[in-house]
Amino acid sequence: MTEVDSILGKALEGNRISAEEAIALFASTDMTLLGNVASRLAKKKRDDNIITYIIDRNINYTNICVTDCSFCAFYRKKEDLDAYVHPFGVLAKKIDETIELGGNQILLQGGHNIELKIEYFEDLFKKIKERFDIKLHALSPPEIVHTSKISKISITETLKRLHTAGLDSIPGGGAEILVNRVRQIISPAKCTTDEWLNVMGEAHQMEIPSTATMMFGHVETLEERVEHLIRLREQQDKTGGFTAFIAWSMQPGNNPLGRQLSGVKATGLEYLKTLAISRIVLDNFDNIQSSWVTQGPKIGQMSLFYGANDMGSVMIEENVVKEAGASFRMTEKEIRRLIEDGGFIPQRRNMQYQFI
Repeated sequence: MTEVDSILGKALEGNRISAEEAIALFASTDMTLLGNVASRLAKKKRDDNIITYIIDRNINYTNICVTDCSFCAFYRKKEDLDAYVHPFGVLAKKIDETIELGGNQILLQGGHNIELKIEYFEDLFKKIKERFDIKLHALSPPEIVHTSKISKISITETLKRLHTAGLDSIPGGGAEILVNRVRQIISPAKCTTDEWLNVMGEAHQMEIPSTATMMFGHVETLEERVEHLIRLREQQDKTGGFTAFIAWSMQPGNNPLGRQLSGVKATGLEYLKTLAISRIVLDNFDNIQSSWVTQGPKIGQMSLFYGANDMGSVMIEENVVKEAGASFRMTEKEIRRLIEDGGFIPQRRNMQYQFI
């Protein structure tokens, strides 16, 4: 029996694998075996052959940002001609369209705009909740840390006030790689690893659920990719609250980091291997999402055989990865067909993975 066989056998028996063992799995070239084990572990979480998805819209309230992340092609400076802070009327129109298409949630994120303090979000969230019956999946941890700092209030108070105003859940964006060496290179002005995890931990203690993400395939080592997964697993042990994990590869279009990497991005095979190992490492996460938005429909479908049990969002609107070169789009009908063609049963859900 090889070392990889031994590690995978350990995982299938329900035993937690170490960081060193996860790194050893990345050395494996047996993609079929990795996918098989990841799929079997996914089946242990849910054995009904159902693959879920959600209808929502990623609305960006502003593209003005001061963090200058090297992988971002979306942000603008305040003086740029195409910089914006959307007025409520524009956001309301987008929400109306989302509801008409069957959406029950909006993913509301934006740049780190130093003029938008806590009062802006309280007013915005209250207006949205007064007018619409929709869930607010809003403000990633870096946005919350930024809002806390410019409003001169604690993270705890920031979260409490946002929650009172209508925040239902928090997206896992801004995690990139949860290792400060990497963050100092690609996003030095964003929150640190501990700050990101602290926001999530405090939110979970307030019973605000969240997702967790990883953007890989740039300057991180495999050891750092695994460290990211271990930090998420440890946080889930402490506070629970993560409903799902989503990994995607860095998109190298129209940004400085992409030019530094000569436009090279992680392959579909690298994505599937990382996805499978994520399922194996993250034994306390029930749901793993496919990232068809960055990988395309076919790799998105293959994800269902590498540990994913969810196809993510129909994504009526998405601007950030589109600016970096990813332009994949699918309707609800197309997502359901991909799931069915894979031999699974499609099922709409909400953010907390309750069936709709």
